[in-house]
Amino acid sequence: MLALASLATRIEDADRALDEVLRVIATALGAEAGTIALLNPDSGNLDIEAQFSTPIEGGLSLPLGQGLPGWVAWHGKPVLAGDVAADHRYRPLRPGVRSEMAVPLLAADGQTLGVICLDRLAGAAFLPADLDRLERLGEEACRVMQRIWELHHLRGKARQLETLLATGQSLVSKLEQQELLDTLTRDTRWLMQGRVCALYLYDAPADSVRLASAAGADLPAPAPTWPADTCLVTVPIRTRRVVAFADVQLREFHELSDLPAHPGLRSALAAPLAYEGEVLGVLVVFLDRIHRFDNDEKRLCQALASLGAVALQNARLYSRVFQSEEALRKNERLTMLGLIAAEIAHEIRNPLTVLKLLQGGLGHDFAEGDPRRTDLRVIGEKLDQLETIVTRVLNFGRPPSSLHTRHAVADIIDDTLVLVRLKLAQAKVQVRYEPPAQSAFVSGHKGQLQQVLLNLFINAIEAMPEGGEITLTPTVGIGPAGPIVTLTFTDTGTGVPDALRERLFDSFLSGRPDGTGLGLAIVKRLLASHNGDIVLAQTGPGGTTFRLTLPLAKS
Repeated sequence: MLALASLATRIEDADRALDEVLRVIATALGAEAGTIALLNPDSGNLDIEAQFSTPIEGGLSLPLGQGLPGWVAWHGKPVLAGDVAADHRYRPLRPGVRSEMAVPLLAADGQTLGVICLDRLAGAAFLPADLDRLERLGEEACRVMQRIWELHHLRGKARQLETLLATGQSLVSKLEQQELLDTLTRDTRWLMQGRVCALYLYDAPADSVRLASAAGADLPAPAPTWPADTCLVTVPIRTRRVVAFADVQLREFHELSDLPAHPGLRSALAAPLAYEGEVLGVLVVFLDRIHRFDNDEKRLCQALASLGAVALQNARLYSRVFQSEEALRKNERLTMLGLIAAEIAHEIRNPLTVLKLLQGGLGHDFAEGDPRRTDLRVIGEKLDQLETIVTRVLNFGRPPSSLHTRHAVADIIDDTLVLVRLKLAQAKVQVRYEPPAQSAFVSGHKGQLQQVLLNLFINAIEAMPEGGEITLTPTVGIGPAGPIVTLTFTDTGTGVPDALRERLFDSFLSGRPDGTGLGLAIVKRLLASHNGDIVLAQTGPGGTTFRLTLPLAKS
């Protein structure tokens, strides 16, 4: 008993522990051969897991009820066969065996876990006292193995948790979508010990499924797209739950479009990638054997799918931020070109007006048929045409008043923060913002006002390469012309260089080698078109503060 009990603290490997348990018991009872067979929950058979002395050729898998071990496992009772030739239940596995005894391995709840079977070559070699002793040793062996299995299970869960955390950290750092999906399928296949792991993206408007990544199998190029109702993954998409499939080789699965072309795949576990109620895709693990997935495996697969959904959504949002930033840069250039064109048109308009006045006052009255009369008429027409062109340019550069509508200041700020939140997170910049104590509404073009804030956020992030903090404080007060809202925008960056402070809002003035010098100039002009303003309130090595003002909309 002591020798068995000590195994729980000396041996960690479950297979080695089974061999040692059998050796100790067989030696104590003088057996010449023996086996430990455990019940396989997937097949329902007894599989030999440990052998002592003479091995059984080709291994063994006994159905319940067949052979002495099968009978013991089925009935949960011990058996002593002094002469195996006279026992109809006996099935010869080793040559020369004449005596055999077997006892069930019972868990604390009475469930049969397996059978210990001992053999001898001599007839009537085991006594009833030996069987009683084998029962007691079997009980202790069962307790020892359960402790070892539990410890092995806990160690496995600890490794899974550690790997799951590492996988989660790896996934959230992936900003390129395909790299993210490939990492998810590769890590899931390894964690779940699958033969193939595939990830299918779901297009809700089209109700279609696309194979986006696969580990353990070749991904077709280009990846095909199928109607969702023709696919295996439509079940987790519709139910939004983890779904297990016992055997995908059954006839009922043959017509499904999304099964990998791999004849060895059998059981499958599929988990939806769901984010805030929206199904983004499905993660599927395929095994090359019939397997009954337990709750731990289902929870692990769902956890991986949930991590993948969050990471995928982050990657998509980050891509939109980059697109928004690029669009913002293009809009800056286009806006500046429009402003320059308006300035040029304005400057042309003055001398053009003078020319028209002078041309009209010349008072030449040329005779009919005199070519100078025609020339004078053509000059007048071209001056009118030039004035029309200048007017069109000036009107084009002026924002349409119809686009100015009433907007809540808090909504404009919140929407802008959504656009830049991933860029802020990547730059390790924290934002401190409290909505105004009272509701504040302004009249203007929402997109242009967001562009103002985006410019300020991007400039602040670039001024804090090692990370920092941005504080945005809106306050409502009274200005010279009436009620106003003031936005105080403060960063902890390096400050504005002395040489740039006086002309900070001039066009084409930039403190960065790759800067266009348009950002703050456009901010100034956009605010001016909304009857607002921006000023540099303070700057230095500890940071910079801008103060923006806008008139409140009339009730």
